Amino acid sequence: MSNPIIDAIERRNTINLFDPSGRIGDEVIAELVSLATRAPTSFNLQNWRFIAARTPEAKARLRAVAWNQAKVEEAAVTFVVCGQVTDESVVAERLAPVVDAGIMPAAMVPGWEAAARTLYSGQPGRQRDEAIRTATFGAATLIHAATALGLGTAPMIGFEPEGVIREFGLRMDEIPVMLLAVGIARPENWPQKPRRPLSQVLELV
Repeated sequence: MSNPIIDAIERRNTINLFDPSGRIGDEVIAELVSLATRAPTSFNLQNWRFIAARTPEAKARLRAVAWNQAKVEEAAVTFVVCGQVTDESVVAERLAPVVDAGIMPAAMVPGWEAAARTLYSGQPGRQRDEAIRTATFGAATLIHAATALGLGTAPMIGFEPEGVIREFGLRMDEIPVMLLAVGIARPENWPQKPRRPLSQVLELV
């Protein structure tokens, strides 16, 4: 029996050519981000933000700081996927819904706060690494959700971080990790390129 998640992973390809007339509604954008936020995060911090550039004006501003890549404007929406530098002071707030849902006992929260403080406090490199990890998990989940909905995606690292920060008002604790264009793929895009054989990337121990 076909599995839709595996099908989406196997079908996914990077899109360089989007149909500029293709549109997706704000409700689909919201659904994609809602699915993206199901990805795992350390201590349930959910330290990410997704800026959806979907108006012509916003996409033009983004293209100007993204190496003039046409797909930024031709896609229906191009997300700025931001990771937020880890802040252990918000652990209790982020865990409150988990406690309210009866998943986690309230007595465990102080222990998680202490563990997060030990892991991240005064560790700027580790805080930044976690921000990038979190944003990447979210982007990958969004990519596969979009593929499952029949949309094409293009993750991009070709942009000027300072320009993106300036144009879209990112906060001091936010890192623009990648851009992610989503829209209607034109038929002339390449399929998924062959992957390295497992013998080169898998070690069973």
